[in-house]
Amino acid sequence: MTSNDSTDTPALTPSQLTALENFHAVIPAGGVGTRLWPLSRAAAPKFLHDLTGSGSTLLRATYDRLHPLAGDRMMVVTGVAHREAVCHQLPEVPDSELVLESEPKDSAAAIGLAAAILHRRDPSIIMGSFAADHVISPDQTFQAAVREAILTAAPAEDSEGKIVTIGIEPSHPSTGFGYIRIGEALSVAGAPHAHSVVEFVEKPDQATAEKYLKSGDFSWNAGMFVAPVALMLKHLEKNEPELYAGLNEIAEAWDTDQRGEVTARIWPTLPKIAIDYAVAEPAAAAGDVAVIPAAFRWDDVGDFAAIGRLNSANEVDDVTVLGEGARVFTEDASGVVVTDTKRVIALIGIDDVVIVDTPDALLVTTTAHAQRVKAAVDALKANGDMDVL
Repeated sequence: MTSNDSTDTPALTPSQLTALENFHAVIPAGGVGTRLWPLSRAAAPKFLHDLTGSGSTLLRATYDRLHPLAGDRMMVVTGVAHREAVCHQLPEVPDSELVLESEPKDSAAAIGLAAAILHRRDPSIIMGSFAADHVISPDQTFQAAVREAILTAAPAEDSEGKIVTIGIEPSHPSTGFGYIRIGEALSVAGAPHAHSVVEFVEKPDQATAEKYLKSGDFSWNAGMFVAPVALMLKHLEKNEPELYAGLNEIAEAWDTDQRGEVTARIWPTLPKIAIDYAVAEPAAAAGDVAVIPAAFRWDDVGDFAAIGRLNSANEVDDVTVLGEGARVFTEDASGVVVTDTKRVIALIGIDDVVIVDTPDALLVTTTAHAQRVKAAVDALKANGDMDVL
């Protein structure tokens, strides 16, 4: 459907250049990634790991991918428990751009607080939210799509702008992702792929997913949003007034010596809701959402089967191996091995296996059952085995 090539781009107008200069990237770095246990844990979630064999963690790769677009204008939202690890991986990020959550409150609170802080600093900012745990390539195609999204989001004399999502061109009829129904083409200078959004739809069953793919009218929803902070907050206030009020109070104190006291008092009281429900879906119904359908490769690394799909890791026969100094022997075997130990792992005559070996926990499953790892985590939690979570 699209290529999002950055070549042959027409010269930008002064207002378009201003929009690009007003862009500020936000990286929500949250979630434990329970389907990647025992590699991903509460103290070391998946965005802190190199899951592609590239030598770069998912968080570091996300920052590097956004830097050509935003420069130093980047904010990271993460948990208090991950501050040390995030600062170690991203020493460029100053304290003023590090938003720490004392407890997870879902994406509307995380992204909404970033928007409220940025709005207090400069109401003309266009923010872009990009999760820390996605694998994307090539970077240039992604960056071209984001530039189109910024230009589409930018307010005009007769418009408050748009909330713009980047839709992923489906490669197969997935039942694991939400979808975006694409509407009519929009006339936006510098953004030839911009379309309106008809609606966001939940994860479909197999038959519906096949229907979506065949129609050509749907993209995967990867949860990427680019929007003027003023418009983002307008919809948040309209749809979640309690959440908006709390976030606004925290934002007012953020760049003062009252930050700690106000945040500690307000944050635990905030309601939990996803940004899709709080902002994106109602904004789409109001006609305020656009989409840039993009053709870059994208994976949210939702389970160990996904690691097997990523091509940059080492291959031993048909087994994808991750782990520094991994000692793996295979014969007539296929699947994924992730090891954090020096133990020898031998696979003989076994197909589509998943083995994750850590010093205190061992997971053995198959790629077909990789999504069920979360059930093991839930059972361990119910049994009180928190030391391995």
